[in-house]
Amino acid sequence: MTSFWALTRAQWFGFWRDKQNWFWLLAFPLMFLVLFGFLFRDAGASKSSLTQIGSVAIIDQLPAEAKAQFDNLFEVTKTDDAAAALEEVRKGDVDGAVEQKGNEVILHYSQADQVKAATVRGTLGAFVDGANVAMSGQPPTFTLKAEAAEDDSLKPIQFIAPGLLGWAVAMGATFNAAMPFVTWRTNKLLRRLRLAPMRTESLVSSRLLVSIAVAMIQMGVFLAVGVGLFDLKLTGSWWMAIPLLLCATIAFMAIGLIAGAISKTAEAASGIANVIILPMAFLSGSFIPLDQAPSWLQTIAKFLPLGQLNEGLLDSLVRGEGPGAALMPMVYLLGFAVVFGLIAARLFRWED
Repeated sequence: MTSFWALTRAQWFGFWRDKQNWFWLLAFPLMFLVLFGFLFRDAGASKSSLTQIGSVAIIDQLPAEAKAQFDNLFEVTKTDDAAAALEEVRKGDVDGAVEQKGNEVILHYSQADQVKAATVRGTLGAFVDGANVAMSGQPPTFTLKAEAAEDDSLKPIQFIAPGLLGWAVAMGATFNAAMPFVTWRTNKLLRRLRLAPMRTESLVSSRLLVSIAVAMIQMGVFLAVGVGLFDLKLTGSWWMAIPLLLCATIAFMAIGLIAGAISKTAEAASGIANVIILPMAFLSGSFIPLDQAPSWLQTIAKFLPLGQLNEGLLDSLVRGEGPGAALMPMVYLLGFAVVFGLIAARLFRWED
């Protein structure tokens, strides 16, 4: 135990004396949180751009209440030049162009963007249906009331912060294992430590303790900035993020140990760690939500350790779930840590 605490103390001070660690493991991921937080701070439902060709009675004669709803959904530009309006639609400058011939309302849209086309068709179709009902004087048999599953307090920061926190912790744990061990091996420090009365378990566990402490600091800084600067609201059993991040640190440190074991230089270890973590961050929804991603990509994310971590952080921090929501991701991460930890143990080398 004496050697364990001595190693832990030495590695802790060594970590903070290296200013690059401050940047890459704290300032760099925090920069993404601040950037995305400000970008999406006032994000709301975007309007569809619509060009009105000539007179369109269904738009011009809308009642005041319906006109207010229409203006919230569409940004309308009026023109009498039908050819120019259609050219704007083809170029993608506007989402659609609408004109009226007799009782027929014609919507021109581009097939190049199926999402925008479906949005404009569906929204404008609802107003046409409403006008038909008003003209017939017959009330509709069925009405639709759409409500968001989340309350009004759920802002983009609620989804941004957990994903970026997961990426920051994964990157920190991986690099905290990969870089030091390959450096110590190349400068012969590991050979000296091997000659001392010290077990391999003490060396690795002391580094793990430092990595866990760094992960807790990352969590504290991320949540403080999210809550204080962007009104991040912590719900449910948010404190379950602590044991979840602990399990994640163990899992990603196992990845880092493998990267350090198979690398001959610190640069190679850094490259391997980046090749593993960066694509995994995109595939796991750390930067881009996977709600609209193909089903096969969402399935892949469930098998990735960072995907499990992000899902567990979302459930714990912002979805209001109970403690049980984090248990399955924790079990998965610990199982991942066992398998890859055993591989790292087989590959571990004291010297080149």
